[in-house]
Amino acid sequence: MTSQVSSPAGQADEAGEALVGGQGASRSGHAGAGDKEVRRLDRVIIRFAGDSGDGMQLTGDRFTSETASFGNDLSTLPNFPAEIRAPAGTLPGVSSFQLHFADHDILTPGDAPNVLVAMNPAALKANIKDVPRGAEIIVNTDEFTKRPMAKVGYDSNPLEDGSLDAYSVHPVPLTTLTIEALKEFGLSRKEAERSKNMFALGLLSWMYHRPTEGTEAFLRAKFAKKPQIAEANVTAFRAGWNFGETTEDFAVSYEVAPATHAFPTGTYRNISGNLALSYGLIAAARQADLPLYLGSYPITPASDILHELSRHKNFGVRTFQAEDEIAGIGAALGAAFGGSLAVTTTSGPGVALKSETIGLAVSLELPLLIVDIQRGGPSTGLPTKTEQADLLQAMYGRNGEAPVPVVAPRTPADCFDAALDAARIALTYRTPVFLLSDGYLANGSEPWRVPGPDELPDLRVRFATGPNHELADGTEVFWPYKRDPQTLARPWAVPGTPGLEHRIGGIEKQDGTGNISYDPANHDFMVRTRQAKIDNIQVPDVEVDDPDNARTLVLGWGSTYGPITAAVRRLRAGDHPIAQAHLRHLNPFPANLGEVLARYERVIVPEMNLGQLATLIRAKYLVDAHSHTQVNGMPFKAEQLAAVLKEAIDA
Repeated sequence: MTSQVSSPAGQADEAGEALVGGQGASRSGHAGAGDKEVRRLDRVIIRFAGDSGDGMQLTGDRFTSETASFGNDLSTLPNFPAEIRAPAGTLPGVSSFQLHFADHDILTPGDAPNVLVAMNPAALKANIKDVPRGAEIIVNTDEFTKRPMAKVGYDSNPLEDGSLDAYSVHPVPLTTLTIEALKEFGLSRKEAERSKNMFALGLLSWMYHRPTEGTEAFLRAKFAKKPQIAEANVTAFRAGWNFGETTEDFAVSYEVAPATHAFPTGTYRNISGNLALSYGLIAAARQADLPLYLGSYPITPASDILHELSRHKNFGVRTFQAEDEIAGIGAALGAAFGGSLAVTTTSGPGVALKSETIGLAVSLELPLLIVDIQRGGPSTGLPTKTEQADLLQAMYGRNGEAPVPVVAPRTPADCFDAALDAARIALTYRTPVFLLSDGYLANGSEPWRVPGPDELPDLRVRFATGPNHELADGTEVFWPYKRDPQTLARPWAVPGTPGLEHRIGGIEKQDGTGNISYDPANHDFMVRTRQAKIDNIQVPDVEVDDPDNARTLVLGWGSTYGPITAAVRRLRAGDHPIAQAHLRHLNPFPANLGEVLARYERVIVPEMNLGQLATLIRAKYLVDAHSHTQVNGMPFKAEQLAAVLKEAIDA
């Protein structure tokens, strides 16, 4: 879904992110059919919650797509269990989708929902703790019977015992209304019930004046082979819309204007982190004029990249779903040797299995992208929850001295640019590169400005074509480890090129010739040369946002960008000076990072781990960096982070 934004970029609304549990300033008016009131809001946070089989992710995705086409800024947070089909009606089986959309620039999916749609008692109980007083709750009353309530520990009906008096509760018999609306289709009760999420989507689309044409077209395309099911879902969707329009329980609907001043001019679409990363890899291969090869083994939450790239054979993309993680990276490294832009994708446990081959890639000095979509660990851990705990594994998780560059995107849309950047480094310096995304970025989404071809970097490489060294007797030969004096990269010789035959393997190479060498001095030289190559990689200086000459710097990396920036906005809105810097390049660090850190009395490093970046900062720069850590499988909340940072400022 794309939309055009022709207004110039405006200043971000600092106060928008500072509102807690509210929908922003509003004014009232009347519009549309009947006499129902329409209130205009600057932002809304909605959470859909139900069983993992209730279609909450699809419902949230469709609402998000229509919101993107309308032109709002948005940020999403899907949250679902790891099981394919978790036990129905249980707390562990609850799936939710949170969407924050606004008429101004926003950064996070929001701390607390203004509207909770609860499809059953489990969804209500699992999410009510996050809902602020006064918020709206839409509940499917058909599910609030004795057995489902007892299953999650309700001794009495929360819709009747007064426990929800602090909220604006809308009891709606979603299941009954959906079945009644679909009578004409002759579906079984079970089949008709499956469309109750579309009824809920229609109701919320009415409440917030979302477009409907895209969802109806989507449903007809999704169920093209089952036209009766397609029309049943469209009918349920329309019935939900009409219910909102006619029922007296919903006397107010809401408008959130497009974010016309939040974006530079351009064509935008809603995009998830994994999709943006996939597009970035394709763009990198096209800009390098190389075939793209993905060797991968499916693993949550990285599998969507494999799925997406497999659809793009027309761009010269080859995908190989291997039998295991080791085979996936082995095939990718072979493709790199053969002259492809090679990629392997995985999550934390898969990185451990790939580590030996990553070390081989370091020794062979071939370009290879290792995409790690981090998740909660250790071991299998929390497959569908987010974490940033693979940084030290990416830095040091190999035997011997095997340095690898590390790049981390900061938002879902930034995954596109980070993929291009990682490819640039890999191709220029002939090295494997880690690209560290995470589950929060991978599954979350936001508007992305589609770049023009002229905005993309030129990544074309020159393969070796002939001899590059002259022996003492005048003979011209090819030395596979003769290096570029600027980048220290060795030549990339495609197998089969006449005269460029050379030895490869994991045993140490002799400098220049690439022959097997056990010479101690040579090994020392090669180890230091490989390290120097990584240390000398050209990366941009880190930028510091410090309008008030603050004494405290908050330093982040990766997906903490949104919550940190939102927290910083809150503090500055309250006249609390604080500086912010965010790292994309974690190995090597930007050249000016040491000077930046030295300017501040206090450095705070929020991370979704137990302090891995802070450990690196302390070790390299001898700075007393203070960690603020969280490892609960969820991203930071801006309000909580702002409170922590304020304590640091006041200390």
